[in-house]
Amino acid sequence: MSQNRHSRYTPLLLALCLIAGVLIGTFYANHFSGNRLSIINTGSNKLNYLLQIIDNNYVDTVDMSELVEDAMPQILSELDPHSAYIGAKNAQESVDELKSSFSGIGVSFVIQQDTVNIMSVIKGGPSEKVGLMAGDRIISIDDKPFVGKEVNETEAMQRLKGPKGSKVKLGIRRSGEQKPLSFLIIRGDIPQHTVDASYMIDEHTGYISISKFGESTYPEMLVALAQLNVEGMKNLIIDLRGNRGGYMHPAIQMANVFLPKNKLVVYTEGRKSPREEFRSDGQGAFQSLPLVVLVDEGSASASEIFAGAIQDNDRGTIIGRRSFGKGLVQQPIEYRDGSIVRLTVARYYTPSGRCIQKPYQKGHDEEYENDLLARYERGEYFSPDSIRQQGPQYKTSLGRTVYGGGGIMPDIFIPQDTTGVTSYYKEALFRGLIRQFAFVYTDENRKRLESMESVADLERFLKRQNLLEKFASYAEKRGLKRRNLLLYKSRRLFERNLFGAIIYNSKDMESYQQFLNEDDPAVARALELFNTNGAFPKAPQPSDNTKN
Repeated sequence: MSQNRHSRYTPLLLALCLIAGVLIGTFYANHFSGNRLSIINTGSNKLNYLLQIIDNNYVDTVDMSELVEDAMPQILSELDPHSAYIGAKNAQESVDELKSSFSGIGVSFVIQQDTVNIMSVIKGGPSEKVGLMAGDRIISIDDKPFVGKEVNETEAMQRLKGPKGSKVKLGIRRSGEQKPLSFLIIRGDIPQHTVDASYMIDEHTGYISISKFGESTYPEMLVALAQLNVEGMKNLIIDLRGNRGGYMHPAIQMANVFLPKNKLVVYTEGRKSPREEFRSDGQGAFQSLPLVVLVDEGSASASEIFAGAIQDNDRGTIIGRRSFGKGLVQQPIEYRDGSIVRLTVARYYTPSGRCIQKPYQKGHDEEYENDLLARYERGEYFSPDSIRQQGPQYKTSLGRTVYGGGGIMPDIFIPQDTTGVTSYYKEALFRGLIRQFAFVYTDENRKRLESMESVADLERFLKRQNLLEKFASYAEKRGLKRRNLLLYKSRRLFERNLFGAIIYNSKDMESYQQFLNEDDPAVARALELFNTNGAFPKAPQPSDNTKN
């Protein structure tokens, strides 16, 4: 009996001895080998312990704050492509981008030949009040020269922006003036407009172009709709091409304007974020207005929320090319030093239940970032047949098939026009020579260009100026060898880009957009659609073998 009892407890005694040995060994290892860390140093504690080890024991002095700043983006990049860390230096700029206004002097500029050249002066802004003009060149800021290699866009923005009420002194070189001019400017609030253009594109069709979704987008759009309605709008085109998104809420408010009551606009859901639905309230004033939404590979995030709500509720027609595919919701988390973490906390889903986030894998950041190039290389911009549908199929309200897992697929595909693209044209474009020539030409002819009353007048004037020849001579002096055959093969593209840039430089964004829309195939297809069936999607017809 006694022997049996001893043999039964032997394994337990051996286990206890083993555990005691491990604990004693760990104690001596930690306390006599120079490592003063706690026994429990796994998981999230490891990072804190590592920083402590480096701070206490590393051979050289280390700036721990800088080390943490460098590490945080790397940690977040392991989660998904859109979780990000923004340092305190850049945090305010990222917030200002989507605000309705920011504090500054009120100019737009371009850097040419190591000099800040003012392209336009915002009406009612601080610079206009003191007499700055388009074409002025900034040569000093606060009595310190600002020309040469140190001049870049980031540095110029930092020096010109500042707190409201603060002062900045600019030295200006102006055409026709022999001596530099000096202006003292008191910085003030500069409105940021996200509706780039709003006008009647024909007798019955309104057009609104939105560049991003910021704080002012919804009220700007309401103002634009009201004005277009007064002008007789019976149809509407909303252009979201190149719109990378922004805040989600303005997109929901916009969709509400066009949807009947209690229609699902979007819902969000995540591991720690319960499902939250956003529905229309039925108060929208344009619930029956024929609607077309233009999208392309540059349309992302909030743009896709709006387009998805319109498409899934069969409220309008989507025209263009497959959108970017960003379906992740970021929550900003601020630190005391002003830095921000934008952490993905949920996914958003269109009314049919699809998440349009395109696939991503850990360790394949470069592949994700180059997705748009990959689409181009496999021919997706030119043929809908080359598009690889990803994710499951879903149904709209009328039973039409839509796809998840990779952007919003348009109802009507518009290929990218590559007619006339030559190596000569691409080199001129990529080297920035078209933009540079357009600025120089505008600057030399500013008074005459600004005297033109309409875009049509300006376009007729430019057609008589033999700009293609003038550009070729300008480019050749800057190292781009003239190639006449390729030059004239790309004539249409050259003239479109040159005319557009000059119109933008001498007028405004709306005038520029009007010019581009004259021969835009997506706009032309939308107008054709309005003239046929009013742009309302129709339920799919049953196949012959299912009819009774």
